Amino acid sequence: MRVRRLNVAQRVVVVIGVGVALLFFGDWLTSLGAHPLTGWTGYAPLQNTAIPYEGGLHPWVRLVMWIILIALWTVVAMALLRSTSGDPSDAPS
Repeated sequence: MRVRRLNVAQRVVVVIGVGVALLFFGDWLTSLGAHPLTGWTGYAPLQNTAIPYEGGLHPWVRLVMWIILIALWTVVAMALLRSTSGDPSDAPS
């Protein structure tokens, strides 16, 4: 069985799709623990009470996670968009 290679336009679409998927994954990953389940607090005794829970990850941990995800996306993009043949029409413009 012969595997068909993707053309340049298809590779660009795959790179964009991987980027969007990593964006959603990164948003979910970096927001873990940031939104506690507090329940309904609209009744009178708690309406003016601030919830002291801040939760979530430290900012430097979130930064490192985003850097890793961006590096992963860059590696995938470089691997998909590199020209494997000497044909200049195969290279992205």
